[in-house]
Amino acid sequence: MAEQRPDPDQLLAQIRADEAQAKRGQLKIFFGASAGVGKTYAMLTAAQTAKQQHIDVLIGVIETHGRAETQALTQGLDVLPLKQVVDKNRTLTEFDLDAALSRKPQLILIDELAHSNIVGSRHPKRWQDVEELLSAGIDVWSTMNVQHLESLNDVVGGITGIRVWETVPDRVFDTADEVVIVDLPPDDLLQRLKEGKVYLAHQAERAVQNFFRKGNLIALRELALRRTADRVDSEMLQYRISRAVKPVWGTRDSLLACVGPHEQGEKTVRSTARLAAQLNVPWHAVYVETPALQRLPETKRRRILATLKLAQDMGAQISTLAGQDIAETLVKYARQHNLSKVVLGRDDQPRRHFWSRLLADRMGALGADLDVIQVSLATNPRKQTEPHCAKTQSPVRGWSYVWSVALCAVTTLAAIPLAQVLEQANIVMLFLLVVVAVAVRFGRGPAVLAAFVSVAAFDFFFVAPRFSFAFADIQYLVTFSVMLVVALVIGQMTAGLTYQARVAQRREDRMRALYDMSRLLSAALMTEQVAEIGSRFLSAEFGARSALLVADDNNKLQAPLITGDAPHVDVAIARWSFDKAEPAGYGTDTLPSSPTLYLPLSAPMRVRGVLAVQPHDTSRLAVPEQRRLLDTCASLLAISLERIHYIHIAQDTTVQMESERLRNSLLSAISHDLRTPLSVMVGLAEALKLTKPPLTGEAAEIATAVGESALRMNTLVNNLLDMARLESGKVVLNRQWQPIEDVVGSALRAIQPILGGHSVQVVLDDNVPPVRIDAVLIERVLINLIENAVKYTPQGTTIRLGARASPDNIELWVADEGPGLPHGHEEAVFSKFMRGKKESSIPGVGLGLAICRAIALAHGGTMLGVNRPEGGACFTLRLPREAPPNIEPFEPQTDKDSP
Repeated sequence: MAEQRPDPDQLLAQIRADEAQAKRGQLKIFFGASAGVGKTYAMLTAAQTAKQQHIDVLIGVIETHGRAETQALTQGLDVLPLKQVVDKNRTLTEFDLDAALSRKPQLILIDELAHSNIVGSRHPKRWQDVEELLSAGIDVWSTMNVQHLESLNDVVGGITGIRVWETVPDRVFDTADEVVIVDLPPDDLLQRLKEGKVYLAHQAERAVQNFFRKGNLIALRELALRRTADRVDSEMLQYRISRAVKPVWGTRDSLLACVGPHEQGEKTVRSTARLAAQLNVPWHAVYVETPALQRLPETKRRRILATLKLAQDMGAQISTLAGQDIAETLVKYARQHNLSKVVLGRDDQPRRHFWSRLLADRMGALGADLDVIQVSLATNPRKQTEPHCAKTQSPVRGWSYVWSVALCAVTTLAAIPLAQVLEQANIVMLFLLVVVAVAVRFGRGPAVLAAFVSVAAFDFFFVAPRFSFAFADIQYLVTFSVMLVVALVIGQMTAGLTYQARVAQRREDRMRALYDMSRLLSAALMTEQVAEIGSRFLSAEFGARSALLVADDNNKLQAPLITGDAPHVDVAIARWSFDKAEPAGYGTDTLPSSPTLYLPLSAPMRVRGVLAVQPHDTSRLAVPEQRRLLDTCASLLAISLERIHYIHIAQDTTVQMESERLRNSLLSAISHDLRTPLSVMVGLAEALKLTKPPLTGEAAEIATAVGESALRMNTLVNNLLDMARLESGKVVLNRQWQPIEDVVGSALRAIQPILGGHSVQVVLDDNVPPVRIDAVLIERVLINLIENAVKYTPQGTTIRLGARASPDNIELWVADEGPGLPHGHEEAVFSKFMRGKKESSIPGVGLGLAICRAIALAHGGTMLGVNRPEGGACFTLRLPREAPPNIEPFEPQTDKDSP
């Protein structure tokens, strides 16, 4: 019964996962191949059933697309009002997440899981809204199509020729509590299209010609069914693990290739790969390392690693297992991963090869639920290489046997003086202790030799007649036999346990090193710290030199960060690895002659850099466990770099927001305090001009200069106040339909006193329609643009003001004949306090153009500044064009009673 108990670690992890899941809501996805298969209809039908079971059901958002039968199913269900959102002069509706959280129903229906929310919403994607609802303990039902899965998006795009940009991460689909496949044959779906049950008539005809072709629908249907089957397969494996199910369930064919140390292991791998391709099933390739195989020659170990690498390149999931018995380990692995077919190599000389008929027979006996397939292996003519390799290892192994015999001799010499004091049973215990010591120190082979030498020594020196192998009592035969069996069993078990303990210790050391590394990385705040932590880990675990190449915000690799010995770094290879997001260099298919391995640091958002690793012993990178450890190290470094990147962004954003807030507060306070004295100064200047007798000469000039300076200062203060109000969002637009001619004329009248020697030429197209604007603010834009032109252009030049209409926009432009905008700073001039010339006699604080752009953005438009080819600058205000309202002509009423 002990075999049926689940693994304690897996059981603990499952308990923790169940506890976390109990606090979350349940996600149910209605999944289909394409639009129109009836996902929303099926979800609403199930919701009506849930309503009858007294479940609090709330419709969060449903897209019926005008289908009457779908709309009818919403009757009787509570509907959450949609939120009104103003986006670029349009009022749109969106799912109200805060209202749903406040209402907190038992079940909420959220249609179209892949939908992108309006800009400015709390989450950019609807599936993120769903995750917040689930975290609040609310059950969610939603719908999605197969083309919206992130991993299949490019596949679907290649099939249909249409790339869908709204996607859902696969983890959302895989972690859903339930997935309901809603299927409809392609012919039935095409018939629904013709009947107008999917799209309107003109839309349906265009859809049939593009996306909804029968071939596309068949392919999408297969993808949807296969993806659902993969998810069900994962659920089945999880159930088997949680319930400790041992027998393999033949729900889906899958293959397990067994790799051995013989030279023809490649044939086993290739045969398994061909079989997996024919059956279109996944497959695994494993190598079992037993204590007896631990001391294989280096050439054989390299051969095993090369065979496993070949299997990985051919699409297999590879593993290296440690176990006492090969057959038992393979059967256990096959059952854990529900692999129904095991592929072994067969040879005509099983005693000379690792994978023999005996192994197949043992696996057949241990795993009656497994299909064992044997691949014929041709006899290898090169048989002299392996004995030679074995001889190269014989001195090391020979010394262990010498030590085994020496320890037995020392024990014999120590026990001879005690023969008259100790019972023979106690002397036997001494020899058994030697066998245990030899097994712990030298392994299985020397322990077997120690067992036989101990029995012989006990018979020769301690059993009468002494100093001969004869024995007087036949019962000693039983003693010798039991002693030999016990010594062999103890030696074998001790050697096996020692090997397992060594393997477990290595794994624990790796896990501890990874834990220490992740703990240090979590506290790192600079990329230099990340490079140092990674270098220490790689040096300790792999004996390798390393360098970290971090990408900047422009996706350019910076100079390598090196701590300690510098490896050989080829920047071109590193750049290729970064651009392709694939490993390169040693041990890969790209420039394998390089002594350095380059690993891309792929983080969740993007590739953050490249890790260059140059080990002293390159064979360590060929071991699958070591390579996975290296990949894990690279992943931790990538996540740490991305965390540091976003920490810097958050800090910069916080500082910028605080600076803007303080600046706006300061501007607002100063502006309010200056308005009153400025108004007084303007009034006093006007009063001086009206004094009796009137001022003459120099006094009149001074009074005029004071008035003009006060007016100019008042304009600056107004700009400060306007900028503060615009950025705080407190300005409410008073938008009315206005003829563009009225706004231009009003701006020209207001700007007339400051034109000086400049002339304004107005060019208005005849087809410019009325525009819905805040006339006061747009007039302010034109005034600021003309005033800017007056400041920075020579006297006597002409300023041109015009308007034109396009199908989508209404454009107002102001052009001058001045020096133009500074090269490369066409956008910078719209920043606050940015002036064309930092130090000049031209008055102003650099807010005019910033206010113009802020007003344009408030209207949903844009403001651009460019240099004219003929000289000068041109500023263009582009406003969205809207259809003006229909105005019925006025018809005067007549008095029926008039003659």
